[in-house]
Amino acid sequence: MPESVTSRPQSTARPRNLRLPVAVFLVGIVVLGFNLRTAITSLPPLFPELATQLHLSPAGISLLAATPVLCFAAFSGSGAPLSRWFGEERVLQAALVLLAAGLVLRGAAPDLLLFPGTVLASAAIALMNVLLPSLIKRRDPARAGWLIGIYLLSMSAGAILASLLAVPMFSASGGSVPLALAVWALPAAVGTVVWLPQLRFRTTPASQAALRPGSEGRPGGEGRPGGQPRLKVTRYPLTWQVMAFMGLQSLVYYAALSWLPTLFRDRGVSAVQAGTLLALMQLGGAGTSLLVPALAQRIRDQRWLTGVVVAVSAVGLAGCGFAPVAGAVGWVLVLGAGQGAALGLAIYFTMARAPDPMAAASLSAFTQGAGYLVASAGPLMVGFLHTATGGWAIPAGALLVVQGGQFAAGILAARPRVLGAG
Repeated sequence: MPESVTSRPQSTARPRNLRLPVAVFLVGIVVLGFNLRTAITSLPPLFPELATQLHLSPAGISLLAATPVLCFAAFSGSGAPLSRWFGEERVLQAALVLLAAGLVLRGAAPDLLLFPGTVLASAAIALMNVLLPSLIKRRDPARAGWLIGIYLLSMSAGAILASLLAVPMFSASGGSVPLALAVWALPAAVGTVVWLPQLRFRTTPASQAALRPGSEGRPGGEGRPGGQPRLKVTRYPLTWQVMAFMGLQSLVYYAALSWLPTLFRDRGVSAVQAGTLLALMQLGGAGTSLLVPALAQRIRDQRWLTGVVVAVSAVGLAGCGFAPVAGAVGWVLVLGAGQGAALGLAIYFTMARAPDPMAAASLSAFTQGAGYLVASAGPLMVGFLHTATGGWAIPAGALLVVQGGQFAAGILAARPRVLGAG
């Protein structure tokens, strides 16, 4: 029988076996994290080639860029109810299988299945986005900051490799779009095997009886430890502030992720160099995404940290959009450092602003669902503005305005407060 972990983090494993589950959990986090962005970052360096070979219009490329973020918004809310019925480990296993299947489909017949395969893969990633931080808080709350940093670092590694290798692999295959798209199913398939040991656990928000649909509001304190009613996170301004910070951060990130390679190619950079610059942006965020959540956990008030993080991101974005292309390496590294740190803070806020694991799961689901809906406007907005103006100055300026809104939301979300307290 699988071991059950409810809203009170605990393990029923025998003491002599405790080391192995911790080590296996860490490896599972790394492998799962690696697969969170490869399906997405492997596309933008090839947008011009995809447009040519698959006869996609500028509007079609913009929609392809926005599809993952739209799917994150549409499917993030499914994570919590699925985890209540099946356990977070099993839902994550199923998500890895769906991810591999989606990547195989879009590679097998890109003319027909590029968008359906991307939707399936992105829906799987949406579930992993929501459930992995929640699982970490339940299974090992004392080290949650570092574990989130490790999974974000692994996510960055996957994003870097996908950005870096997309164009070389396309060229090495003789310009084969199917191979360039399907190859990223391999690490997803490996992930399904590596995650299998986690199925001995069955982590759920609380007891199944308390979490069946329709149980809200019944006597007996359904849903939260200690007999308290389930927290309705959307009633609190703090929830909306956390959501706005994550949504606007993601808007800027996915807009940059989608269009930076095309921006640099329009400015005379080769396809391989443009992919390398996108990889360097991910590299710039790798260290900050690891360190910032751990730093945030050590300080009570994160407002000053939030201000620094948003300012660094804005400086890097301005450099990419307006500075001479000769300094592009430095600017993308700065932009990546700010974006990685902001993502780490956003995910940390979904845990730190919640009073218990169940509220953290609800806050994470709402923040990611609504936040990614906001973020989906980024790739579409930049693509529209670039098509309308024929240049990149106005799209870059619009993203800087968005970062002003991100700063305002972040200062509010970073205050030392918890939902429902006071």
